[in-house]
Order: sequence, then C-alpha cells, then structure tokens
Amino acid sequence: MNQTPRALNRVILAVLGLALMLLGGLAVALALFPGASGWWQRATAGAGERLGRLLAATTLPGQPVSWLWAVAAVMLLVLILLLLAWAALQGRGRVGTLAVDGDGDGTPGIVSLSAAVAEQPLKAALQERPDIVHAAVAAYEYRGVPGLHVRVLPRQGASPQAVAGEVMDLVEALDLVVGIHPPVVVSIGSGARARLVRADRVH
Repeated sequence: MNQTPRALNRVILAVLGLALMLLGGLAVALALFPGASGWWQRATAGAGERLGRLLAATTLPGQPVSWLWAVAAVMLLVLILLLLAWAALQGRGRVGTLAVDGDGDGTPGIVSLSAAVAEQPLKAALQERPDIVHAAVAAYEYRGVPGLHVRVLPRQGASPQAVAGEVMDLVEALDLVVGIHPPVVVSIGSGARARLVRADRVH
C-alpha cells in the first residue's frame, strides 16, 4: 500500500552490489595472484604524475587551484541531494488519520479518528495469537483513501489460510467497534525468525 519505489531500490542495490563484488574480486586477485598485482602496478604507474599535470593544465585564471575541484564538489553536492531525495521516497503514503467526520450534518466541529486507534489494538490482538510470531499494522493512503496494511509472520507449521482468517475476523471486529470499513491489505510472510522461535509463548 505504501509508495516506496521498490523497482528503483532493486536497481540501486543491484548496481551497488555489482560494484562491491568487482572491487572485492579485484582486491582478492591483487592479494593472491602475482600477475594481477604486476598488472595493477603497470596500469597505475605514473598516475600521480598524470594527475598533477592534469590539475596544472586546468587551473583557474589567476589562481593556483584547478577548476576540477569545483566540479568534483558540485558532483558531490548533487550526489548528496539525490541520496536525500531517495531517502525521502521511502515509505511514502503513511497517514496518521484513519477517518474524519463532521460538518456534514450541520453540526459544528470535526471528529478525526487517529490511525493509532486501529493500529495498536489490532497489533496487540494479533501478537496474542499463539500461531503468529510477529505482527505489524500501519495506516497508508491507498488510492486516496486511508487503509490498513497488516503484516504477519506465522509460526512455522501454521496454516496461512487459518492465519488469514484470524486476521480478517479481528479486522471485522475492529470495523464494528470504530464504525468504519477502511480497505485492508494482509501480507503473510515467512523467514528464519518463524523457524527459530520456540513453539511456546511466554505471556
């Protein structure tokens, strides 16, 4: 339900992972194979001198400093801004109000229902279930309407269908209590945590 750019995140992770793998492979090759270290020394021989000549050839008029440093600073600033924008895109769509009512019948004032009113009791009820290891509930905006995203991690061996039924029973009970029927997305996951947690739960 949230608006996290998953495709962009996967591309960035793939590029970073590939770059780290290449750097790691190069470091291992330089450490283990004499031929690779010799090639590296020949390839980088005179690199410092070439860099010095490049900086000297690109000095600013009347200044001993190369304009390449200014370009590098601008590129670094752009990279920082892109990283900040990317971080701001994560988890968008989260809302703090689940419903607003008022002024429709002529009565002055507005009544708003906080998302925590639905999130906290539903999460607490799910965590009391012996076949659920972990539960998380959050309110997100879905197609312009506030809704709930319920993520549960069943215990190993638990029936996903039974867990989904339990979740929907609790959601229906919550709808009767709060008097609204927000859209609900239920995500049932699995992982090492479900396999490692013991079957007994200490309350």
